[in-house]
Amino acid sequence: MKINRHILDNGLRLVHSRDESTQMVALNILYNVGARDEHPEHTGFAHLFEHLMFGGSVNIPDYDMPLQLAGGENNAWTNNDITNYYLTVPRQNVETGFWLESDRMLSLDFSERSLEVQRGVVMEEFKQRCLNQPYGDVGHLLRPLAYQKHPYQWPTIGKDLSHVANATLEEVKAFFFRFYAPNNAILAVTGNISFEEAVELTEKWFGSVPRREVPVRNLPQEPEQTEERRLTVERNVPLDSLFMAYHMCDHRHPDYYVFDILSDVLSNGRSSRLNQHLVQEKQLFSSIDAYISGSVDAGLFHIAGKPSAGVSLERAEAAVRDELDRLQQELVDGQELEKVKNKFESTQIFGNINYLNVATNLAWFELNGRAEDMEKEVERYRAVTADRLNAVAQTAFREENGVVLYYKSSRGEKDETYI
Repeated sequence: MKINRHILDNGLRLVHSRDESTQMVALNILYNVGARDEHPEHTGFAHLFEHLMFGGSVNIPDYDMPLQLAGGENNAWTNNDITNYYLTVPRQNVETGFWLESDRMLSLDFSERSLEVQRGVVMEEFKQRCLNQPYGDVGHLLRPLAYQKHPYQWPTIGKDLSHVANATLEEVKAFFFRFYAPNNAILAVTGNISFEEAVELTEKWFGSVPRREVPVRNLPQEPEQTEERRLTVERNVPLDSLFMAYHMCDHRHPDYYVFDILSDVLSNGRSSRLNQHLVQEKQLFSSIDAYISGSVDAGLFHIAGKPSAGVSLERAEAAVRDELDRLQQELVDGQELEKVKNKFESTQIFGNINYLNVATNLAWFELNGRAEDMEKEVERYRAVTADRLNAVAQTAFREENGVVLYYKSSRGEKDETYI
């Protein structure tokens, strides 16, 4: 894959790769701002902005209509690290995409009405996902248990409903002009468009957007955890659930790939260890999963499962620990490791056939190093050895490095017990 790069005078980074097998073009704009950049008393702002960006910009009152008329589609998502916007449009109408994205980078149509509408949408989403859905508050319980200093301690949707409910127009404007800037963004363009045309359209539409004073990120670092933390809650949910998490390295650390493979060994597919041993053979769980948070800063290695009827959370936890102990004491078999690596490689290959996936990945890898690193992923996973898996398991899966949440089913009132 040929990857091209161009940097505008205002700091906007353009990365490009052409795919002539499609008649479409994708534009992916990644803003280097997420929930970790929020003030602890004003959380949920990054996610609120994801919605406000569709509420009209300074010169375009309705974002969706022109894109739909051009035959395009769009969406966005936010996490703790970034806010990502993308659109796809037929190649002959590609300039519409550049026009739309550049105008909302320039400035939004800041009005009390727009804020009120989008605030209402976000508040309803908070209620639906976190307050009215079974197990919806797990993120609000597990994160502050694991993080006591770092802003990963609150979920993307926000720490408390009141933070978005009380957001003022002045606070919203300040957040936009602090983080939504060409020098804090990466534009990835893929599909059937030449590099020359991509540069020309980027310069034409984004070149006049002013560079802004983006604050230097200086986040509080999470100190090393020295003793296990546990929390038990009771909720009116159908089944007990077990949530465990262990601190792991950041995304740029070589062991990131080791943790990812460990999660696949444990729970990627029907023949994975947790599924085979704890679901199928011992029938201790009805479902169980292991995964990594995938965050830029030091993240978490998660294990989440629902014990089978009649199985206590204590017994379920002991069974999980047995599987982790095995990873600490024995080397992963060569055939098992090769199977996991092959599965990852095939997923990568198929995923990067799609021009939109390529755009999203180019922007993400450019943020974390260089876009070209995207093509080194398989090589980096292939380099992980059974010895390294064993060494990392020994270091990471220690009780004092982990947190445990017992989420108990109860018909009674909500209760919390800290241990």
